[in-house]
Amino acid sequence: MRSLFPADPRIYQITMLAGLLGYGVLALGFDVKPLHAITIVTTALLTQLVCTRVWRLPTFDPKSALISALSLCLLLRANEVGVVAAAAAVAVASKFLLRWNGKHVFNPTNLALALALLTKQAWVSPGQWGNAAILAFLFGCIGMLVVYRAARSDVTLAFFASYAVLLCGRSLWLGEPLTIPFHRLESGALLLFGFFMISDPRTTPDSRAGRMVFAALVAFGAWYIQFRLFRTNGLLWSLVGVSMLTPLLDWLFRGARYQWPTSRFSTLPTPRPA
Repeated sequence: MRSLFPADPRIYQITMLAGLLGYGVLALGFDVKPLHAITIVTTALLTQLVCTRVWRLPTFDPKSALISALSLCLLLRANEVGVVAAAAAVAVASKFLLRWNGKHVFNPTNLALALALLTKQAWVSPGQWGNAAILAFLFGCIGMLVVYRAARSDVTLAFFASYAVLLCGRSLWLGEPLTIPFHRLESGALLLFGFFMISDPRTTPDSRAGRMVFAALVAFGAWYIQFRLFRTNGLLWSLVGVSMLTPLLDWLFRGARYQWPTSRFSTLPTPRPA
């Protein structure tokens, strides 16, 4: 019997991210400028189309570009439209340019956000979702559906567990009430990061053991940046740094390479000479 649900988890990601964006704008009053949102989506799709032609791929597949674009719409803020356009172009182009052994070196959205922050002309809105427990629960249910379909629920759960232990351990060491770390965990941006960014199958290690180590390292890096270096956006910077260790983790812990269920073209061919 044929399943009523699409096999490709990217369909779920696009649907959920679009729903979260709509909910944020209509119900939570997100400060998302329509021009910026249109620019991000348009630039991402155009960059995907150009790269498809340059790399001579057989078909134009907009799904991955839409995921990056919607994620940027949710998190990235800037005064100038050129900054968000550049971020969208970098996110999509990095998938084609920054590769190792057939995999992306960096999560496209994560890399674009980090580079945009370096310009000092952009910022991330980590607290815009609020901290209501019911909203966190909603994010968790939606995100779990997405990562389950993407076969990467293990890295998401390992990340949340590691990060929660670090936050609670610090509070216990300092004698703080546990309501403080629990409050920090009730963050829409944290859940968005855990369910939609760190769980990317094309940037995480192939083996489950490698993904467990990967998740723990990202959690520790984020904790260290925030509480020892006293810097903001520790999650983003930690993921950028730890992503460069994925080839090493794949070498140490061998596993089967993930392929999108509906994609016949999992690797990017080298452009043929004209």
